[in-house]
Order: sequence, then C-alpha cells, then structure tokens
Amino acid sequence: MNGPSLRIEVTGEVVPLCAEVTTVGRGPGVDVLLDDPSVSRLHAEIIRRGPYLYVWDQGLSRNGTQVNGRPVGRRVLHDGDVLRFGAAGVRVHDARALIEFAIETAAGPSGHDHTAEIVIPDPPDLTRREWDVLRALSRSAGAPGVFVIPLSTRQMAQDLVVTEGAVKQHLLRLYRKFDIAPGTNRRGRLANEVMRLGLVRPEPVDSA
Repeated sequence: MNGPSLRIEVTGEVVPLCAEVTTVGRGPGVDVLLDDPSVSRLHAEIIRRGPYLYVWDQGLSRNGTQVNGRPVGRRVLHDGDVLRFGAAGVRVHDARALIEFAIETAAGPSGHDHTAEIVIPDPPDLTRREWDVLRALSRSAGAPGVFVIPLSTRQMAQDLVVTEGAVKQHLLRLYRKFDIAPGTNRRGRLANEVMRLGLVRPEPVDSA
C-alpha cells in the first residue's frame, strides 16, 4: 500500500486514507469504525492536504484525542505516530516522507537520469482560530494555486465574526510561525506560502 493508512491496534485491520476527509468514531457511517465505549459516535477526522496528513478532533469527542500520548485538537501526523481516540489506538503508516523528481541531463556515459529527493518541511502547529484565519485568507484566490488580492482584515473579521484587532493579532502570530518577513503584500505572501504547502485550498470569492 503506497498511500497513508491506519492500522487498528485491536483488530490489526489496515484502513487506507484515500479520501480528503476520513471520519473516525463508533457511530453508523464513519469511515474508521472503532468499537469501544470510550470512542464518540463521531470522534475525529483524518484530513489530507497536499503532502500533509493531520488529525482534527474538532471538540466533538467526549474523551479526546491523543497523538503519541499528548492530547491534541489538531496535529500533523507522521509515519509511526500512535493515535488514541478515547482508549482505542491506531498507528499511522505513511511512506510519503520524501518527494522524488527526475532531473533531465545531457546523455552521459551512463545514459541514466539522476533522481533527487526533497524533504517536505513540517508546517507549524496552529490553533483552531489560526486555521480559520488561513481559510478566510484563501477565499480571495483566483486560479488554482494563484492568489490575486488577499481579503482585507475587515473582510476577514466579517467572515469570522470577530474584531479587526483580533484578526491582526492572529495574522502577526501566523507571520512569525510561517517566517513571513515584514514588507509589502505580507498577507499575500502568507496566503501563497500556505497554498504552496498544501495546507489550504483556493476558495474563489463569489462575484455576486
């Protein structure tokens, strides 16, 4: 299995994480069914964003979610991580740690192309509200992967039903976390960076 998957501790069942969102719980219709009374009916979600995989508890669970023994709300996952939904455990299998790309070279004595490896950096840990701000920022995207003019702080505040001051404070923390240097179009550079990392998807603003 080349893609990411979860291995359920009790049964040994391996569940591939093919979808963008995989639901976890013990209720009807969830993608990963954990038959344990400590697990909520809809306990958490496993989300794929570009090269990243993360768990999101959303505050819906009764007994919480842990990654490697630490309680989390949202956390990027890596190969070998152990998740606990209540008392039920699963292990992450994800062999996508590296991206390979071929470099075309002039025909040499060996006649072979060279392959290089790029290590994907871990994104910073973000609070739930910081994720909301990033999603609001992405609403101004035009063509996929290309940001035109990011939303103003006033527009973002209206979207999130908070004050402009609160949005500015969240943006300042996000600039530091993503190492966005002071200068012109700082919101645009932040938007493009999180898009490049695959953490958000472009959501064009409705022209109406």
